Amino acid sequence: MPIMNHKACTQHVAVLVFPFASHPDILLHFIRMISAMAPDVKFSFLSLAKSNSSLFTESNSKGFENIKPYKVWDGLPGGYAFSGNPLEPIDLFLKVAPGSFKKVIEEAEAEIGQKVGCLISDAFLWFAGEMAEEMQVPWVPLWTSGQRSLLVHVGTDVIREKVGASGEKDQSLDFLPGFSAFHASDLPEGVAFENSESPIAVMVHKMGQKLPQATAVAINSFQDIDLEVVFELKKRFHKFLHVGPFSLTPTAPIHDEHGCLEWLDKHKRASVAYISFGSMAKLPPHELAALAEALEEGGFPFIWSFRGNEKDFPEGLIERTNRNGLGKVVPWVSQTKVLNHSSVGVFVTHCGWNSVLESITGGVPMICRPFLADQPLNMRTLEVLWRIGVGIEGGVLTKSGAMKALELCLSSKQGNEMRERTSILKVFAEEAVKSYGRTTEDLNVLVNEIICGPSKRKWLDWGTNLNWW
Repeated sequence: MPIMNHKACTQHVAVLVFPFASHPDILLHFIRMISAMAPDVKFSFLSLAKSNSSLFTESNSKGFENIKPYKVWDGLPGGYAFSGNPLEPIDLFLKVAPGSFKKVIEEAEAEIGQKVGCLISDAFLWFAGEMAEEMQVPWVPLWTSGQRSLLVHVGTDVIREKVGASGEKDQSLDFLPGFSAFHASDLPEGVAFENSESPIAVMVHKMGQKLPQATAVAINSFQDIDLEVVFELKKRFHKFLHVGPFSLTPTAPIHDEHGCLEWLDKHKRASVAYISFGSMAKLPPHELAALAEALEEGGFPFIWSFRGNEKDFPEGLIERTNRNGLGKVVPWVSQTKVLNHSSVGVFVTHCGWNSVLESITGGVPMICRPFLADQPLNMRTLEVLWRIGVGIEGGVLTKSGAMKALELCLSSKQGNEMRERTSILKVFAEEAVKSYGRTTEDLNVLVNEIICGPSKRKWLDWGTNLNWW
């Protein structure tokens, strides 16, 4: 690609964060990608104080001096005591978020001495579109999940019209392009059936209605992973930009503090099960015990990233498997490094989109135990459409069901075929981020045409300009 040398872009961009789960990390990763391509742009990163303090440390902020965190109000009343309902803090935040963001944008403009010329937000924050209209600036929401869940949310009104009235969970979704193998039961909760008035369901419904008005919609994915759905989404948005997978972009060096990679070096190729259910999901105790017993009795080597109470494991299992080299239970791993190790043969996962992408770019098939949101839809996509993963019989982990899935993925012809298909998708992902790839092209469109504008265009090569570290 040619390098177009024009005057530097000196834009001020406000970044509006949905400050829960992994969303702040993902959005900051995206902004760091852009900031490396446009170092003269100022980025004001608006999130909760607690989230900012963990994201912006002295060690990981070096080289990103053009990104500055700003604190927004969490909406929690004085003396607030957590009720145990995880949706309550989200609801309280969303009620005050538009006003909080507007106030902090004004503070950032006054401090920097420059008006905001573009809004980038988590796609969940649909009201950012209304703010951008009032400010008369471009709005670029980032969707942090996959193409299929995005089409579902954009098409929620049609889905409710065709599915909600019948209440039949086995009803086909063949009225959506690319969804002939999917059923209403695969939909995220609140799209067509129960809990449609929950804070999350209301938020994503409004989001789906607002996104077609965005200047561009960016997504952490690559185009060739789901072309039929991609083409449909391109009809619905002004611009649809693939800017991932983020798992293939540079990250800070991570120390393997628990010796996982060294442990993996001692095992055969594609023989190890890696287990993680993300930062939010937690297996019920009986499912945890069933999976652990299946691993030990089946003799399947495993690494388990586990943040809970080790007392939930069957008595003595962690010590026995650690002693005989069969298993390793650790509180944290570098997931991308583990999944890219040749010894890992399957990923037992909750099917969150980040984990799905990291497994694909590692070339590792998946055993799926979804919990909520887009996870059941992702599982159906892996199992039926791409055929790079399997679900758990009955949706609940039992010892026999886990053992059957592990044997299929690690010790059968079908498992080898899944691994081959995953490797093909991995190649597509790697092609996307090369200098001639679609992701590189779309990132340049974002920086040149939206953030900087055509008068300040400068062509950038993702492969040579994103040397963050």
